[in-house]
Amino acid sequence: MKINYKKIVCFTFAAGLLVGCDDFLDVDKRKDVTQEDSGVVYEPVQFVNGIYGMMTEWDYAFSYLGITEIISDNADKGSSPTDPGGDKGLLDGLTHTATVGSVEAMWTNWYKAIGRATYSIQYTEDYGLTDEAYKNRLIGEAKFLRAYHYFFLVRGWGDVPLQHLDLTTRVPKEQVYDYIEQDLLDAIATLPEKSQYAPADLGRATKGAAKALLAKVYLYQKDWANAYEYANQVITSGEYGLEGDYATLWREETENGTESIFEVQARGESIAHGVQQYSETQGARGTSGWGWGFNTPSQNLLDAFNAEGDAIRRDATIIFRGETLFDGREVSTAVENPMYNEKAYSSANAGAGDGDKNIRVLRLAEIYLIHAEAANELNNSGVAVASLNEVRGRVNLGAVAFSNQSQMRTAIWKERRLELAFEHDRWFDLIRTGQAEAAMAADGKTFIVGTHELFPIPNNQLIATPGMTPNPGY
Repeated sequence: MKINYKKIVCFTFAAGLLVGCDDFLDVDKRKDVTQEDSGVVYEPVQFVNGIYGMMTEWDYAFSYLGITEIISDNADKGSSPTDPGGDKGLLDGLTHTATVGSVEAMWTNWYKAIGRATYSIQYTEDYGLTDEAYKNRLIGEAKFLRAYHYFFLVRGWGDVPLQHLDLTTRVPKEQVYDYIEQDLLDAIATLPEKSQYAPADLGRATKGAAKALLAKVYLYQKDWANAYEYANQVITSGEYGLEGDYATLWREETENGTESIFEVQARGESIAHGVQQYSETQGARGTSGWGWGFNTPSQNLLDAFNAEGDAIRRDATIIFRGETLFDGREVSTAVENPMYNEKAYSSANAGAGDGDKNIRVLRLAEIYLIHAEAANELNNSGVAVASLNEVRGRVNLGAVAFSNQSQMRTAIWKERRLELAFEHDRWFDLIRTGQAEAAMAADGKTFIVGTHELFPIPNNQLIATPGMTPNPGY
């Protein structure tokens, strides 16, 4: 039994929280939700659950794909050539502007989630819970989720407003990172380990999840010592392990399994809301298909798998036209696109709108790669090689060893791409590692240095808050 996001979302809006969004940052229109509003006293956990619920919204099934994968060299727009998918063709071609809907949708979604988190922290603190450990756990969950959403904002837009300070002033990204780090340190101090949660609370943020996210936050700031330390704490915690078979990582049998550190919960005792239409938008399109056919693997990605001789991860990541899937489903030779994203495939639910597929957010293999990258930058080549080869060994790739730090760095970056393809980090990885211009050129796209490192501040946000400065080039 897991937390039910469908009920969470219905509750949150019924409670009157976060109604209206003319100013995308000013999401907490109702400062207080009182007993008189509905005749019901809401438990703090219900407000915390409402933050998780934001991660099941439609935005994550379409807009999210656009600004994390379609924009990168991993994926093409897909679907039919005549179907732009709203702005997906613009993102695929790097011709997006401040008016594209995907950028606005995720900016809005992430700030709404932050508003819910901040409100839930205040509500929990003021509620009068006598169980201090429980109260602190709920606050820790909210702080983890607030940090998670700010992390997307700072990676995507650079300097952004800290909602609790000011709604129009963009603070330096270093200050945003400081805020993220403090939230995660607070969460680490109060959250239980994964093994300490009751079955009914499966999927909630854990101490390990906060450490893993903090390691990743430090990685993006090139704080190698702290990235190494927190990745090492996760690896040596005894809470996690690599799944034996990479091909099963995004299937039902490994949901919340040994490798899972944090994932969006979708599956309950019956088909749940899941991430609404996540599988449907990416399913095979056309005759005998089951979806819309967006976010399709690029030839560039396929070539990268083949160049490495990486058949295991290739075949677990890509559905090929005409193949028979692991569950016996035959993919018609008449489907429109030659390849589809297998990590989005739901065996039981296929292209149904209400999905049943948990979405992996953090898993141990990525932490091994963070550990390897940080160790390499700290000139600890022995640990870097060992951690990298833990990931390669699972997919039967030969062990590597580079005494040259630059060669090792490139090998780790390549491993991140192949291991984590379609797990929604590729674009941000290209930006942080300085590979974006060359990678986009190799994929036939023009990356404009000085502009494309950041997304535009949404035009409607600039209209609503004219004092906010736009990003360069938009």
